[in-house]
Amino acid sequence: MYTDKKNILQLAALLRAHGIRRIVLCPGSRNIPLTQTFANVPDFTCYPLTDERSAGFFALGLALHDGAPVAVCCTSGTALLNLHPAVAEAYYQQVPLVVISADRPAAWIGQMDGQTLPQPGVFGTLVKKSVSLPDVKDEEDEWFCNRLINEALLETHHHGKGPVHINVPVGEPFFLLPVNELPEARVITRYQGLNIYDKDYQPLIERLNKYQKRMAVTGQMNLIYLFDKKYTKLLYKHFAWIAESIGNQTVPGMPIRNIEALLCSMNNDMQEAMRPELLITYGGHVISKRLKKFLRKHPPTEHWHISADGEIMDLYGSLSVVIEMDPFEFLEKIAVLIDAPTPEYPKRWETKSKAIPKAQFAYSEMRAIGETLRRLPSPCSLHLANSSAVRYAQLFDLPPEVEVLSNRGTNGIEGSLSTALGYATASDKLNFIVIGDLSFFYDMNALWNSNYGSNIRILLLNNEGGEIFHALPGLTLHENARRFVTGTHHASGKAWAEDRGFEYLCARNEEELQAALESFTQPSVTRQPMLLEAFTDKDKDIELLKAYYHSLKQF
Repeated sequence: MYTDKKNILQLAALLRAHGIRRIVLCPGSRNIPLTQTFANVPDFTCYPLTDERSAGFFALGLALHDGAPVAVCCTSGTALLNLHPAVAEAYYQQVPLVVISADRPAAWIGQMDGQTLPQPGVFGTLVKKSVSLPDVKDEEDEWFCNRLINEALLETHHHGKGPVHINVPVGEPFFLLPVNELPEARVITRYQGLNIYDKDYQPLIERLNKYQKRMAVTGQMNLIYLFDKKYTKLLYKHFAWIAESIGNQTVPGMPIRNIEALLCSMNNDMQEAMRPELLITYGGHVISKRLKKFLRKHPPTEHWHISADGEIMDLYGSLSVVIEMDPFEFLEKIAVLIDAPTPEYPKRWETKSKAIPKAQFAYSEMRAIGETLRRLPSPCSLHLANSSAVRYAQLFDLPPEVEVLSNRGTNGIEGSLSTALGYATASDKLNFIVIGDLSFFYDMNALWNSNYGSNIRILLLNNEGGEIFHALPGLTLHENARRFVTGTHHASGKAWAEDRGFEYLCARNEEELQAALESFTQPSVTRQPMLLEAFTDKDKDIELLKAYYHSLKQF
């Protein structure tokens, strides 16, 4: 009755779930599993048309009648190109047309196989979204396929209507119909442009009140948002709030910030018991790999992502709802709508978090970072370079009114210093920059400009190479390969810093670190910018970090 190809089964199930009921079917061989599956779904009304150019416009007419999306399905090769005029018309008339094209497997494109041409993205700027589905071989492929289809179908009516293109590579054999029913497919729903008190939001609010285990995770946000006090208590007591330092002050209360250490202390059964039923996320990137792993391995029943742009962000593989709204507006509005009793779930997280001991290290990179953060004057700005620096900084508390910035958009080490100096040049506060040696030397030309002033303090962590590579689980490096992978070096920033007018400070042990920090963290702006270079032993750093995480197992 239906094909056994999982990408097509997902597509059929999601077309139905998103309310698409009319499909124009063009003849061909490569699209046989699509055609036979669609034709056998009772909820679909199918229209056969031979000429693809006419079929595209026929589907356009169907969609114009009532504004509901209509699909048109064709075989591979030039058949798809014949839909181009109708797609262009749909784009400029803002008509929700779903173009579904069968395709040969990618390996055969450009190899003189019949009816082949590069089909993904063939419509260019004339569609709102173009996706090419994977051949589903495992769970990750299935999740990816599901997400792509949801993204494409949601885009037919996002910020205006318009056409989308879903390309489906189909391998042989494709004449078999062994499946008797469509699968249950995850449907992602988007709410946009609606008042939260509108009846359309009512099912959402009902589900919100049904769940007792609610968690909110805040990603990177370069701002400070103070919630209205009348909402703070209402919100805080109903959620387990998780935020890293790069989230800044964007939570209604004190969040759990030691999530990496906290999750390390839990075995698999404990993590399953702490699994949220409802996960609400807002903001950008998160750093903690353990948090990502926890929420992927122990997924919530529902995941709602709140963002002003309404884009699909399925970081944890369980996204169910996207709410296109300012996240703080959404949170303050739902605060008065939560009528469920105060749950124990947030208290359980808070109790476990408080039981985790504060990170304490002997002299090391971690010690240098922790002591610097502890002594930071308030207010000030803290810039965290990528790789080890930003990760180790999450182990420590920060004084109030410290603004945290980091290039976590793509997480690259290049440009961390340049970005921080650009920010500091426009800032009237002290700007502290914590940066590893590879990041610093990669971007050392950042100091080769005359725009910045003396409100800059750079903590350069120098252990002669990329430490994070050594900490990768399962990685064993041959001595001959180590210097290529980890960027081994014996450089120092002293001469370059002094040449550029910096006051240079140096630490090679605990006593020198404490002495240097007295000057480095003083709250008044000095005559010169400062650079404190902390030299540490890479192997010792790694041993101390592993020992700390191992010690957490007892909690």
